[in-house]
Amino acid sequence: MTTARDLSPLQPDADWWRQAAVYQIYPRSFADGNGDGIGDLRGIISRVPYLEQLAIGAVWLSPFYPSALADGGYDVDDYRDVDPKIGTLEEFDEMVAALHGAGIRLIVDVVPNHSSDRHVWFQEALASPKGSNARARYIFRDGRGENGELPPADWTSIFGGPAWTRVPDGQWYLHSFATEQPDFNWKHPEVHEDFLRTLAFWSDRGVDGFRIDVAHGLSKDLDEVLPSKAELQAMPKDGTHPLWDRDDVHEIYAEWRQLFNQYDPPRIAVAEAWVETPERRARYASPEGLGQAFNFDLMEADFEASHFRDIVTDNLAQSAVTGSSTTWVFSNHDGVRHATRYGLAPRAGRPVKQGAAWVLAGGPEDQIDRELGLRRARAATLFELALPGSAYLYQGEELGLHEVAEIPDAQRQDPAFWRTTADDRGFDGLGRDGCRVPLPWTREGESFGFGDGGAHLPQPAWFADVAVEVQDGVAGSTLEMYREALRLRAQLQGAETLQWDERLCTGDVLAFERPGGWLNVTNFGADAVALPTGDVLLASAELGAATDGAPTLPGATTVWLRRTS
Repeated sequence: MTTARDLSPLQPDADWWRQAAVYQIYPRSFADGNGDGIGDLRGIISRVPYLEQLAIGAVWLSPFYPSALADGGYDVDDYRDVDPKIGTLEEFDEMVAALHGAGIRLIVDVVPNHSSDRHVWFQEALASPKGSNARARYIFRDGRGENGELPPADWTSIFGGPAWTRVPDGQWYLHSFATEQPDFNWKHPEVHEDFLRTLAFWSDRGVDGFRIDVAHGLSKDLDEVLPSKAELQAMPKDGTHPLWDRDDVHEIYAEWRQLFNQYDPPRIAVAEAWVETPERRARYASPEGLGQAFNFDLMEADFEASHFRDIVTDNLAQSAVTGSSTTWVFSNHDGVRHATRYGLAPRAGRPVKQGAAWVLAGGPEDQIDRELGLRRARAATLFELALPGSAYLYQGEELGLHEVAEIPDAQRQDPAFWRTTADDRGFDGLGRDGCRVPLPWTREGESFGFGDGGAHLPQPAWFADVAVEVQDGVAGSTLEMYREALRLRAQLQGAETLQWDERLCTGDVLAFERPGGWLNVTNFGADAVALPTGDVLLASAELGAATDGAPTLPGATTVWLRRTS
């Protein structure tokens, strides 16, 4: 069998990740190759030419493992196999070879905080007695009350509802997320050993790196008497919290780094770590650990110049301390798409996982300015792609997709929707299904070209107007803007530095220069401003009429240019 290990034309480069453009694929919603309504590896393989034309440097593949889909694939039955609904190991090898042949590296999701309740270890735990080694791989506790009928603590899971579930013999197990996602006990050596085998298994198949789900949650320190929910919430998350962002979690990642460094080039990793401060996040980006950590700050910022400048300045300073490169992201599989966020009233600091008013209300059109949202999203994306560091893009944003809110309750799949009440949808509005709807490839057809058998989530009629087929080759379309921006970015990127242009950074305008003499100017306001003289490389919208030899920059617009004076 010929695999990616045999045919990769990619040259070894230990620093490829530092300023990479990484495209996230949510496999069940990208492309369906066998017509069963679920995206698959065969569908991804068929779209490699599309990815190559997009000029990305890597794909981040969300979970593709065997799963009951209690949480969109983040409930993993077997960490070293492919879900039969998605493909086979042989097709995985073929996909890696196709991506590498197109000059695209591959990052895969790893979910180490919890398994599926169908995982062989958890099934063994259920069949084993209290105090057994099988149960010790997870977090089992006796209950409170006269007969153990109360959970060990009154904790709430991230998805709502109790964080403890009782098993037939009376014990309870901890699940920080859905009931079907029991948390591992990372104090057990077999858990360490098994994940090292998993990381080596995929690295040996040609995987270039790993995205670590809930990286801040693995290490837990639970006393016999557990704190209450109120006490837990009052505890500082400074490295000593019983559940989150403990200092000793980095001992796990030091083990992983030893494994990663055995490969040439070393395998890379990026942490999903929702932590309290940039300083806490920086520990995950240590070269002795995972090496890079997601910076979600722009996802939580309004479209406002001072917010963006503060975030960029702070994160570049943090990356300089760690020796890592920072990451930039506006949309992913867990949040409302940024074209929609920017069309709503300012979020005023509300966490991204608390959703948006428009989504909470089910999408009334009088609460969103779709045109303005897309215009701002395009401007923000060019701003992002001009920054030093790596950019993480989410499938469909290159089409300018908005969040899909109009999904009937009966067809929703996200446990964050089903485990919370109508009055307390605290995780992400109506859940995360709205950003996970299968992509539109053509303007017609039952599933807009996603596959011959329909789509596992309902697609709105307006997808016909934004499909790949509609935008392909059309000057000024969002797809063509992304293609040109990513192509130029690959050519223009130099040292991981920028210099703010204080003459142009006034009020609603941010401007910075990158090594090589190219300039990014973004107008966050509503009124047009004068531009310096220069050769325009790319703009997110049509520029205004020239005045004094230079065009003007309209509101909610970004331009890249090379100065001529």
